[in-house]
Amino acid sequence: MNLLLLSNSSSDAGYLVHAMPDIRELIATLPPGAPAVFVPFAGVTRDWDDYTALVVSALADTGLSIEGLHRAQDPVAALQNAAVIIVGGGNTFNLLGQLRRLGLLEVIASRVRQGAAYLGWSAGSNLTCPSICTTNDMPITDPGGFEALGLLSFQINPHYTNAHPPGHRGETRAQRLAEFCTLNPAMPVLGLPEGSGLRVRGEQLALIGPHDAPLFLGREEPRVFRPGPLEIAA
Repeated sequence: MNLLLLSNSSSDAGYLVHAMPDIRELIATLPPGAPAVFVPFAGVTRDWDDYTALVVSALADTGLSIEGLHRAQDPVAALQNAAVIIVGGGNTFNLLGQLRRLGLLEVIASRVRQGAAYLGWSAGSNLTCPSICTTNDMPITDPGGFEALGLLSFQINPHYTNAHPPGHRGETRAQRLAEFCTLNPAMPVLGLPEGSGLRVRGEQLALIGPHDAPLFLGREEPRVFRPGPLEIAA
C-alpha cells in the first residue's frame, strides 16, 4: 500500500503547505493529470463544494485531476478509477457514517490495497485504522458501527497532545488513550502530534515530521518513537 496519513492539514504556513514535500513523494510515480477523488464527508459545518475547492486549490501544483466524491455520478466507478484517494478531516463519525450508508468502505479499502495512493488527514487518517475509537471527535451521528477501513493493524490518534491547561479538571489525552488501552490491551495506539504523519509503503512504516510520537499499549508506559522507520506489532 501507499499511504500518507497526516495529523493535521492547516498550519501557520497555509493549508497542506507543511505536507507538500511528502504529498509530492506520495504521487511521484503518477503522470500529470492522474485522476484523484476527494472525500469531503467529514465536513459538517463546512460545505462540501467549498471543502473540495479548498483542497483542489491547495493541491493545484501537483497536477492531479481532483473530483469531489459527492459530485460523482457513479461514486463506485469514481473510486475504482482513482489513482489517488484523498480523505479530509472534520468529524470522523460523520465521515464513517456517510461512507457506510453509501456502501463505499470496502470499495475504498479494496482500491487502496490494489495500489491507489491514499492521502488522509485527521478524520481521514483515523479512517484507515481498524476502528475510529481513538478519534478525538464527538459522536454527533451514529455511524452504524465503529469498524473502519482496517488498512492499518493498529490505531492512531491525530492531533496528539498531552497539554493540560491550568485549572482544567478533565482528563488529558494520555489518560483517555489509557482508558482505550485498558479495555483493548492488545491494540497499539500511535499518537501523532501536529505537523507529524505516518508514511506507509507496503509493509514499511515511517514517522515523518519534526516531533517524537508516543505508542500506547495496554498498561505499559508509552514507548516514544523518533522520526524515522517504525516497527509496530499488533
